[in-house]
Amino acid sequence: MTPTLVLAIAGGVLIAAGTYLVLERSLMRILAGVMIASNGVNLLFLVAAGPAGFAPIVGNPADEITDPLPQAMVLTAIVISLAMSALLLTMSYRSFQLEGHDEVADDVEDAIVRRRAEADLSSEAYVELTPEEQPDTESGGRADREGS
Repeated sequence: MTPTLVLAIAGGVLIAAGTYLVLERSLMRILAGVMIASNGVNLLFLVAAGPAGFAPIVGNPADEITDPLPQAMVLTAIVISLAMSALLLTMSYRSFQLEGHDEVADDVEDAIVRRRAEADLSSEAYVELTPEEQPDTESGGRADREGS
């Protein structure tokens, strides 16, 4: 395998691991996920820049020039990930001070809206139908899939 392919695969693995951690409820795991995913994105930016070892902009033939735009994007991404890390670290610290843990709690307003929707008998948006009550559609709905 070429070094570029190995770096691209490593960047994809870092982004996948970061995405997995971002989906957790603990703010410290979310912070670690954001940092890992941002490193993966930075690595993919540098892979997209082209071969290493050439100077950006300066060079006689076009083959000896590296594209400077991905390098500028990486610098911008580093600043953005530093700001996000500072924000998440601050939120985690404040949550630990107030509640004794850094897990994200369920939203109280969201629970109230869900209870109101479930209590509304005229709205069928939140009512789960049994398989017998499912409308038989020709578009490949759940009732069609269960019969086959």
